[in-house]
Amino acid sequence: MSHFELSASGPDEQRDVVSAMRRGATCHCPHCGEGKLFGGGFLTAVHTCSACGEQLDLHRADDLPAYVVVAIVGHVVVALNLMMERAAEWPLWVHFAIWPALALTLTMLLLRPVKGALIGYQWALRMHGFDPDGDIHAGPVTVLPPTEKLP
Repeated sequence: MSHFELSASGPDEQRDVVSAMRRGATCHCPHCGEGKLFGGGFLTAVHTCSACGEQLDLHRADDLPAYVVVAIVGHVVVALNLMMERAAEWPLWVHFAIWPALALTLTMLLLRPVKGALIGYQWALRMHGFDPDGDIHAGPVTVLPPTEKLP
């Protein structure tokens, strides 16, 4: 078993992290690669895969896809801006027209693939709800009463 593979609930099934992330980045099911990953909303994962029946809405992506996209887009836009500043002298209105439009376009193009890759990563590593044995962090928290009163 390689470093990027984990055994599934059955001894024969392997979950390859790279393949699962690649399938997720193309907005397909990380398990079979055939069903669509996103459904009703722009970033809403389908409940189950239409091809293999894998439950896909168990992920906990939260804000990580947005942070990753901001890091990627920020590096690309700032690097291009600095290169263009050295290569040509553009009027200020050209900068105001190009850079926000480029940042918004790249953000919208990258959000789904990044979230899909993250869902594939979580599925491959059996994180959160994708663990067949259950997530120890998903259960209710029991608060015990204090044993003695503080003054």
